[in-house]
Amino acid sequence: MSGSQAVESEYPPTAVLLVMLPPPARYPLAQPRGVSAVDLATLQSRLGPAVRVLQIDEASYPAILRSFAPAQLPTSVLMHHGAELWRCPGLPDADEIDALLVGRGGE
Repeated sequence: MSGSQAVESEYPPTAVLLVMLPPPARYPLAQPRGVSAVDLATLQSRLGPAVRVLQIDEASYPAILRSFAPAQLPTSVLMHHGAELWRCPGLPDADEIDALLVGRGGE
């Protein structure tokens, strides 16, 4: 087995859920409802290793947000193998993400 084959079997391709958030300064008392650190951790726990949840805030990663040009914040974008599969405003439900990945055959 070559080195690249070993790496591929040890690290299966995963999908990435980018959760794009406004800068915290816009919401001095709290993040928008449904997009707290606890909510992101809960979503990651429900999705397991098949999907990696990444928080992308506008203040820290403005170029990434500009490249995706979300119509509103927060917005979630599901990526797999470098391609955008789906996007929605807010934080999606884990069952919704599971259904999308199962529908694609877990590619």
